Amino acid sequence: MSKNKGITLIALIITIIILLILAGVTIATLTGENGILRKSRCSKRNNRRKKC
Repeated sequence: MSKNKGITLIALIITIIILLILAGVTIATLTGENGILRKSRCSKRNNRRKKC
């Protein structure tokens, strides 16, 4: 008997789903209400002595 070695379709789909979830979390962290991009703009303004 020969055994097939390789990636299965289910493993590939699960990997893609996990990557999509991680991408969604990353985008939300960057662009959210208190995201990294907003905080960096706020810090830049505060360094120029302006309020957020």
